[in-house]
Amino acid sequence: MNSRIPQLVAIRVRNQFMDWSGAWWFTVTLVANHAIGPLIGLVVWSAVMPSGQAPVSYYVALVAVQLLTASFENHTFSESVYDGRVSHDLLKPQPVIIGPVGENIAIRVWMGIFGLPLTVVTALLVGASYRWSEALLAVPALIGAAVLRFLWTWLLALAAFWTERVHAIVAFGNILIFLLGGTAAPIALLPEPLRSIALALPFHAMLGLPAEIATGAVQGSDAGSAILLQLGWGVAFAGVAAVVWRRGVRRYAVIGA
Repeated sequence: MNSRIPQLVAIRVRNQFMDWSGAWWFTVTLVANHAIGPLIGLVVWSAVMPSGQAPVSYYVALVAVQLLTASFENHTFSESVYDGRVSHDLLKPQPVIIGPVGENIAIRVWMGIFGLPLTVVTALLVGASYRWSEALLAVPALIGAAVLRFLWTWLLALAAFWTERVHAIVAFGNILIFLLGGTAAPIALLPEPLRSIALALPFHAMLGLPAEIATGAVQGSDAGSAILLQLGWGVAFAGVAAVVWRRGVRRYAVIGA
């Protein structure tokens, strides 16, 4: 079974990608909704900081990171718990998480298709610039951020086994990402000890870290240490999610019996 998991995920991604092809207009609204936060940050901090020092390149990169890491498991997986569709997934001879992972990747591909041109246009309009070497170094951090944000949202979405207020729970989680992930303000500009706390928490690794590496704000050993911390949080979230999943499924089975 383990050797077939990548193939099953690829099939799910393909199927979900085709399903979403008929909802391009909805994807555009998702792109606009998720790009607005970094774009507002760009405008605000460009006005606040002196000319030449505004974190223009950072916030443009943050638009791309936000679009490529956005997760919607409270709408996809949690709704399957509420309407009972998860029962069919539990009967299939494959891990249930393959479905959410496949749909997550498919949605992100569509958001990239519509959102990356917006990012490029914004970069040209505001004069953002990057070095290719630094942008390439940001790719591992971007992948890590995408995985970490999925695990975070998936973990919160598992609350659907216990409550019908999962959307509010995930919304609170997204607020934490906004405040401590680098959208409300670049982490480097926060005063101590808030800056150190924000760097230690997982939210910076979900959003701001790839943008900082892409702009050269984080380099060398600092970037390596941050990615290792990102990996550690990913392992921790995966472990906690596995425990919560097993308990949630047991509770679901008892209630549905």
